[in-house]
Amino acid sequence: MEALLQQLLNGLTLGSIYGLVALGLTLVYGILHVPNFAHGALYMVGAYVAYYVAGELGASYWLAMIAAAVIVAGLAVACERLVFHPLRNAPPIHDKIAAIGLLLFFEAVVQMYWGADFRRLEAPSNTIFHFAGLTLPAQRMLIIVAAFSLMGGLHLYLKKTLAGSTIIAMAQNREGAFLVGINANRVAMMTFAISGALAAVASTLFAPINLVYPAMGHLVLLKAFVIIILGGMGSIPGAIVGGLIIGFAEALGGFYISGDYKDVIAFALLVAILSIKPTGLFSQGVR
Repeated sequence: MEALLQQLLNGLTLGSIYGLVALGLTLVYGILHVPNFAHGALYMVGAYVAYYVAGELGASYWLAMIAAAVIVAGLAVACERLVFHPLRNAPPIHDKIAAIGLLLFFEAVVQMYWGADFRRLEAPSNTIFHFAGLTLPAQRMLIIVAAFSLMGGLHLYLKKTLAGSTIIAMAQNREGAFLVGINANRVAMMTFAISGALAAVASTLFAPINLVYPAMGHLVLLKAFVIIILGGMGSIPGAIVGGLIIGFAEALGGFYISGDYKDVIAFALLVAILSIKPTGLFSQGVR
């Protein structure tokens, strides 16, 4: 029983990170219908910004997290303005190719400056708690609390604020939003900023456990796409629930089956669920 509970805790940690990354990805897709393959690069850049601010400038972990969120949010907005916005009327394949180009560009820049070595971002606390036979590292508890706080905060932002309402309106009816005077450019920039900030916070939370390296966003991006397809393209509840399902499946599968197959489990689960419910677990669209 203790082993099962320990793996459930590990799964909750993984699911929290996957959910945060998938939230930003599904938010952009649900509103702009852009499959942002560069999202994994934004996740990676967030970790390197945090590493630079905390590891090389000597600032605190919390300041590094804030700096990463702000810088990557700005970078995401720049990508939207300089790359995706000019392609809004181009054939759909163009923004996909551009997103892959951004992914490769950001990785090349980071590797040129820092190299391909693995680096570690120090955790704000190395305390390990023990409760009822469980080992509870402080960083894993921080990931769970921070991730669910951000998910709850995003839900309140979308439901209770005027700016959040414009995002939902754009997702539900783009033409109707235009007719009532909603500024599509502002909504697009705001959406990319939120998406980038969530990716940066997720990578900063996970970096002390998973290390920092140029290709760190690849597998996370693939799993984030699995999650948003599993949960329903553009569905925020689907991204959260899908992230938890994949996190639990990986943790339990890696422990009870084999750690060698834990990354395959997410894709096998996607095939199994979509064969039963092809549209995903939740209805599509930001809500």
